[in-house]
Amino acid sequence: MSKKEQRKAPVLRFKGFTDDWEQRKLGDKITRIKSYSISHGYETMHDTNTKYIHYGDIHTGKVKIINDINILPNIKDNNYIGLNKGDIVVADASEDYKGIADACLVNTDTDSNKIVAGLHTIALRPQKDTYPQYLYTYLSTDIFKHFGYKTGTGLKVFGISYKELAKFLVSSPSIKEQKEISKLISLIEKNIDLQQRKLDRLLLLKKAYLTNLLPDKTQNPKVRFKEFNDKWKKLKLGNISSISAGGDVNKQKLLKKGRYPVIANALTNKGVIGYYESKYRIQAPAVTVTGRGDIGHAYARKTNFTPVVRLLSIKSKHNVDFLAEAINQKKVPFESTGVPQLTVPKLSNYKILFPSSITEENKIGNFIIKFDEIINLQNKKISSLEQVKNFLLQNMFI
Repeated sequence: MSKKEQRKAPVLRFKGFTDDWEQRKLGDKITRIKSYSISHGYETMHDTNTKYIHYGDIHTGKVKIINDINILPNIKDNNYIGLNKGDIVVADASEDYKGIADACLVNTDTDSNKIVAGLHTIALRPQKDTYPQYLYTYLSTDIFKHFGYKTGTGLKVFGISYKELAKFLVSSPSIKEQKEISKLISLIEKNIDLQQRKLDRLLLLKKAYLTNLLPDKTQNPKVRFKEFNDKWKKLKLGNISSISAGGDVNKQKLLKKGRYPVIANALTNKGVIGYYESKYRIQAPAVTVTGRGDIGHAYARKTNFTPVVRLLSIKSKHNVDFLAEAINQKKVPFESTGVPQLTVPKLSNYKILFPSSITEENKIGNFIIKFDEIINLQNKKISSLEQVKNFLLQNMFI
């Protein structure tokens, strides 16, 4: 019989539960199930009734709580030992130390199909005093992640062995309380997934609208506001705007707070690396375009800013929301010799179709603004739910 240690309960508990929690090594709470070095090369398009879990699919989030066996790839059976409902599969290797020991839970009956733990995985079967979804959730807490950071080894690829994993100390209440905790976390996760699906649909809907509101090869879009019917005109960006490249920033003079942000990311407002109090290079409204890395992505800016060296800035009398989306609709040509980059001359020669009426352009720009407001609101809903989930993970576990 393994030694148990009594632990005080966490800060946040359901009403009616007062017992202390017990602490035991993970190896004492599970039975290890065999894993196999099955990689993508083993996959087949045919339905073989045998599926497998690849560590890469755990890291990407393709597999988390597996309720539908059909999301898993098929492989040919080779007398593999399969998993049962309630088994947990842990990825034992990661290119990022933050991904060490990411896990998934088999939550579907496997009577008619076999699920196998594949390459770089450790398969665990919780014992009867451990509710599977509780243990799965525990493995996503900061408590366990911190253990993984300390225990993981390697330079380019980080890994964790079963021997080390089995030493992790798991604190747990009665099976009844484990189920209540799991139920609450599961409800929040389902809500997060629902809101994420809504966000994905909104992004697809925006893309579909813009594909029809902005012309491709012809000079007329497929969908227009009813009062407009003139042909659009193709103009060089350099002829209707002022384009400049960002410069080196004196990081020693950057402030933590100030009126004018220094922008390092063309795609969002999250790329602020510091502030100037009274100095800026670009006056809003303007458009920033990525010059290196993920080249050619544009973002409309409504506040004054200073761009770093890898960003290009466009000042124009045209609607910046319209202009940014028009650039994003097509692939901007860039210099491919040496270090791939988008230069001022290349962007200046880039041609975009514009409506003959600034009123139509503004209507499209306002449509984009309204749609982005809905998307941002949806992002905030997801962020709020993630914060609630993280609060519970920090306060309902010890």
